[in-house]
Amino acid sequence: MTAQRIDGRKIAAQLRQSIAQEVTKLPSKPGLAVILVGDDPASQIYVAKKIKTTEEVGMVSIEKRLAADASEEDVAATIQTLNNDKSVHGILLQLPLPKHLNSDKLIQMINPAKDVDGLTYHNIARLVTGEDGLVPCTPQGSLKLIQSVKKDLTGLHAVVIGRSLLFGKPMAQLLLQENCTVTTAHSKTKDLKSICQQADILVAAVGRPAMVKGDWIKSGAIIIDVGINRLNDNSICGDVDFEAAKETALAITPVPGGVGPMTIACLLANTLKAYKNSL
Repeated sequence: MTAQRIDGRKIAAQLRQSIAQEVTKLPSKPGLAVILVGDDPASQIYVAKKIKTTEEVGMVSIEKRLAADASEEDVAATIQTLNNDKSVHGILLQLPLPKHLNSDKLIQMINPAKDVDGLTYHNIARLVTGEDGLVPCTPQGSLKLIQSVKKDLTGLHAVVIGRSLLFGKPMAQLLLQENCTVTTAHSKTKDLKSICQQADILVAAVGRPAMVKGDWIKSGAIIIDVGINRLNDNSICGDVDFEAAKETALAITPVPGGVGPMTIACLLANTLKAYKNSL
């Protein structure tokens, strides 16, 4: 059996097209503001892609650039200005920030109604309690990829490797809401291989190249690989040994071209939702 390749680019394009069609029917354009502090090359590329995609779906893109040595007060003032701007419906603070800045403190200053990254405590609490809110983009996109293979996940055993607030914890909550039995594994987990072998859905987000081997995969499992690792030859691979895993899995995301495109598409979906909530 060779696994189905889950085409994140195609699914993301479909989501963006649906958003673009909806935007044309709105009385005004949703506005998405991105705050970029410093000149990290990877962040600059990612922000440029966000701006381009935002404009392609008919939304207004606002970019706020601050110098690498900007103070916490400078960043906080920028956030507050955007919080008060009624033409801005989504605010994204591009991470990572320079080391002298407290990322968590600044994220919590974002108006939860405009927190399109879903990282304020308000939105995290709504996710945990099952209330409607703005859900972090990468877990949200990952769930959509899983559901492109199998819609009803009731009763399936899902294993999430990783427990970060950015991904692992919200991913586990989303799978719980889909009636999965969820195991969260991490760096202190004993016998990780045997736990992964029980997974009907395996989500890997650890940042270690090809850590998940082919013999860790249960036959017929759905594999979501969130890892993006750059190797010595400058190529990119995920956290799962793709070539080995595809011989056993039912479906698997490639890296690149799997989860990545869904993150920006879900960011736009959150911005549209925030706009509608503001009406």
